[in-house]
Amino acid sequence: MEGFSVFAYVAILLLAGLFSTRLMRLLKLPNVTGYIITGIIFGPFVLGLFFHNFTMDGIKDGPIFKYVQSLGWISQVALGFIAFSIGSSFRVATIKTLGKRVLIITIFEALGGSLIVIAGLLVAHALFPEQVPMELVLTLGAIAAATAPAATLMVIKQYRARGKLVDTLLPVVALDDAVALILFAVLFQIATSIAGGGEFSAYKMIAKPLIEIALSLAIGSVLGLFISWMNRYFKSRNNRLAFCIFTVFAALGFYILFRQSYMGEFELSSLLICMMAGAFYASLRPDSGPTLDVLERFTSPVYMMFFIISGASLDLSIFFSDKGLVVLAIAGTYLVCRVIGKYGGAFAGASLTRCEPEVRNYLGLALVPQAGVAIGLATTASTIFNGHESGAMILAVILSSTLVYELIGPMVSKFALQKAGQIPMDRPVSSR
Repeated sequence: MEGFSVFAYVAILLLAGLFSTRLMRLLKLPNVTGYIITGIIFGPFVLGLFFHNFTMDGIKDGPIFKYVQSLGWISQVALGFIAFSIGSSFRVATIKTLGKRVLIITIFEALGGSLIVIAGLLVAHALFPEQVPMELVLTLGAIAAATAPAATLMVIKQYRARGKLVDTLLPVVALDDAVALILFAVLFQIATSIAGGGEFSAYKMIAKPLIEIALSLAIGSVLGLFISWMNRYFKSRNNRLAFCIFTVFAALGFYILFRQSYMGEFELSSLLICMMAGAFYASLRPDSGPTLDVLERFTSPVYMMFFIISGASLDLSIFFSDKGLVVLAIAGTYLVCRVIGKYGGAFAGASLTRCEPEVRNYLGLALVPQAGVAIGLATTASTIFNGHESGAMILAVILSSTLVYELIGPMVSKFALQKAGQIPMDRPVSSR
């Protein structure tokens, strides 16, 4: 690998990622699945084996592992853009338009996924407290709330589905990830306090996490207000795009700043900062639509690299260690409990709001897919738990389950839409 640079490695990853989209189209799978598989193949634990006599020994000291580690900042930036995008769809006007029914269903299905996963993993924690630590239970429980709407929306467009289920599903998935970010901010702060060890402290366990969430929301609000105000004087979409990019980097800057000892060692949520900034910007600037459209096109390659790097960061050695069976057991528990929780929560929320039978019975199945935000939250947890075994386990569980969800998600969504009568037999299938 001498003479090989990180720039050449990035070029190879981008090229391989682009080619993977052609293969995924043939297999009728989401692009994100191809990106993750590309990252795994070109990562240190597959490609790296060729340079280490096909053994795991010394892989973490090899050049490919170091390249992947050096690209971590791309993941942080991509997560910031994802959170900003989620916030921009969380407008006050939109919430009023959606009404109480959608909000209730979203809260129920998000909390349902989290609570059932936490309950299932608590049983594992009670049986094997050392192998399944409490910080892992809370973190995976928080991530379980997130849903990936892309696979479901792809099926809706392909089969031109229409009806009450689709009308309810679209706004629910739009709000779902915002709820997941808030829930993650709360539970993960508690998890990091537990992982820190030491004696119980009301300040560390209760007050400090609340201060960190409040600071994240406040800084995000100020950033959103600032770029909204500056848009009065900068009219071109290029300049406004630059302010959106500034917001993401500023959020990461504040996150690093407040971690310093002289700032109190606060672990702010850069995701929550970006989400709040995006919400303020979209709500205060009615003309933000064109800028956000440009931002979406600008960030597409960044998102691709994020998923590829996430796949490359998957520590496959953990599956071959004495923790391998434990990780697989946790992943299986997570997969099953999340599906039960999502379906049960959506069913309960739809029943409470007296939705139509097709919505009540099949909405939960359409919420099975999980990808982008979940991987982002797992990456954040892995970065903060750097050097801690829980970090590698969390990322391994989420990436493994994402591959399963993205493989079965479109099929489950199609089944739900068909059973709900949203895809009439005489409706032509889109060829796009």
